[in-house]
Amino acid sequence: MCYDIAFSSRIESIFKLIPDLKKKKLDIDFNITYHKIGMSFPQWPVVVNRDGLELQTFTWGPVPKMLNTMEKVKKQRQLFLNARSEKVLEPGTMWHAIRHQRCLVPVTGFFEYRQIPGWKNKVAYYISQKEQEVFFMAGLWALSNSWDVDKPERIPTFTILTRSANALMAQIHNGGDNAGRMPLMLSNELAQSWLQPDLTDTDIRELLQYELPSAALDYWPVNSVRKVKPDDESVLARVAYEGLPALVL
Repeated sequence: MCYDIAFSSRIESIFKLIPDLKKKKLDIDFNITYHKIGMSFPQWPVVVNRDGLELQTFTWGPVPKMLNTMEKVKKQRQLFLNARSEKVLEPGTMWHAIRHQRCLVPVTGFFEYRQIPGWKNKVAYYISQKEQEVFFMAGLWALSNSWDVDKPERIPTFTILTRSANALMAQIHNGGDNAGRMPLMLSNELAQSWLQPDLTDTDIRELLQYELPSAALDYWPVNSVRKVKPDDESVLARVAYEGLPALVL
């Protein structure tokens, strides 16, 4: 799945990719970050189309109505950080219900763990795009209960869509219950199509089937991002692991 992301560029770089964004929203409060984990439910910049394209900060991780107590929220909210793209057009699912509430999640990269036969620990990889610093993941947004006694209002939240992995990501994300998945990464052209308000289910289905080619991705091993460390460039430093098998492309 996709639980660890980075945005190590200036926020203005998003406007270069989508010039039609309302620039008055440029004053959002967001700083460069080399790693955020979804389980901390961080604020993140997202692009939405609500009477025009806007860049806003939403909270990562919807709170579905079924999580109707604080205890349930604490135990299960992380399950909604990602949404399987196959569920978006499946009637009766939460994702089908909000399929017209689409958003883009800009990132400079994300992290995934590779399982190596015979190794005790998985190896973390940082994955980015070769041709551009900032790229977009497809997402859905929803207004969720904050479950904060000091902030009883509903808050805008988002989830990142995932799909079956391409040849590269299938080798990196090769272990665990959700092996063989990757975020739904869109080309710049398809990213803007994703935000069109009049998409039919057929249009959505076609976009959900897009698979970013392995050749478009750059990747290298890094230290684990699940250990507390400074939020700086060291998070992305390449690490040489002795005996690490090469990935085959």
